[in-house]
Amino acid sequence: MNTESSSRAPDWGTGTGSRTYGTTRWGDTGSTSKVSTQRRKVRRWWRRNRRRVQRTWRRSTQTITPTGWFVLAFTLLAIVLGASLGWIEAWFVAIAGVVLLLIALPFLIGNRAYLIRLSIDRLRVVVGGGVHLSIDIENAGVRPALPATAELPVGDSLREIAVPFIGGRGEVSIPLTIAADQRGVVEVGPITLARRDPLSLLRREVTWRDRHLVHVHPQTVALPPGSAGLVRDLEGAASRRLTDSDLSFHAVREYVHGDALRHVHWKSTAKTGTLMVRQYEESQTARTAVLFDANRAEYGSDEEFELGVSVAASLALQAVREGRERYIASAWNPGRMRASIDGLEEIPSDTTQQLLDGWAELEAAEEARPIEALARALADSRRPLSVVTLVTGSNVDPNRLRRAAVAFPPDVAVIAIRCEQLADPAAHFIDSTWMLTIGQLGDLPQLQMRRGKA
Repeated sequence: MNTESSSRAPDWGTGTGSRTYGTTRWGDTGSTSKVSTQRRKVRRWWRRNRRRVQRTWRRSTQTITPTGWFVLAFTLLAIVLGASLGWIEAWFVAIAGVVLLLIALPFLIGNRAYLIRLSIDRLRVVVGGGVHLSIDIENAGVRPALPATAELPVGDSLREIAVPFIGGRGEVSIPLTIAADQRGVVEVGPITLARRDPLSLLRREVTWRDRHLVHVHPQTVALPPGSAGLVRDLEGAASRRLTDSDLSFHAVREYVHGDALRHVHWKSTAKTGTLMVRQYEESQTARTAVLFDANRAEYGSDEEFELGVSVAASLALQAVREGRERYIASAWNPGRMRASIDGLEEIPSDTTQQLLDGWAELEAAEEARPIEALARALADSRRPLSVVTLVTGSNVDPNRLRRAAVAFPPDVAVIAIRCEQLADPAAHFIDSTWMLTIGQLGDLPQLQMRRGKA
């Protein structure tokens, strides 16, 4: 390559015969421009391929298992010691480490052309049931695929699935059953196909994004009609509150400016000579509230907490089926997405499915307000309620429940339910409050019928 270049220095000649003295360096300008050009090319190449290099490096580092990192570090240390100190033993260790890594590489070479689809028969199940899955695996390549091991996360556990030999363009379906032993939301998937060497030095994973959320609903029991509220008739029961327009006639009073003329009682007007209008007693329809104490400390065990959830869910489900105006709430748990108002978290109850999904998502609160404070917050919300049911655990004594019931107005009926596992069912009417003790879920319909007869 020609490194010579003509000088680009300005011409200082004046035409007067004077001389200009200077030094010209041949070849330096070309070398500098060549280096700068190469640097620019390197920068452009790095900008274009930076993400690809970083992705390749990240995949390479993720391929090495902790055992592989240990062998690699020990091998490098042995090489350094052998080269610096001349230890023959160190060279033997280094050679053995390199051989192990080279033997592990062929197990990662190649790619299985799998197409995996995860199908599930239902996304909602009751505690004690099961969900059936079907893992459909298709070999999209023309070459046969050797047996492999797939990993399927199911909640907090990880299940290993043996993938059999699949011929070219072949398909196989692997059935799988997941037992719904606990209430909650179980995430199934994504499925991961792992390839590793026999010594677990290197590992290569391919993950499919197909995943499902399974809601495990609590167990519920059918309740007698009217169990969700006090009122069973169509138009409601008359209350002590007076109103100018309703169905239950109470008395007449003098006309006040703004009263509707259709409520004028003409017979009374003719007798008294003054405009008289009808006055009614406000009809009280069943407005139900179910307040669940989600404080784990108020329950004797996890089984007792789940019993409380089932009792509260059964009452709320009955209110939804009867079309009652309802408010379903529990103690707010920090970290929840739903907002908290005075420590209460409302559980959506527009439909039965939405309600049961809310109970499936509910978790025990480790630091929650006591049941007395929750009842006071519900009473201060000024919701027009006719009956309130408090559901709590066996660690709450009856005196605390009576203090919680006092927070509500006298025209609101309060039912306090203590869930005590394996306890004898009992129902007591104390200070205008029904105190129910439930030892198992089947006791709830019987106690509701006994309370209705009383």
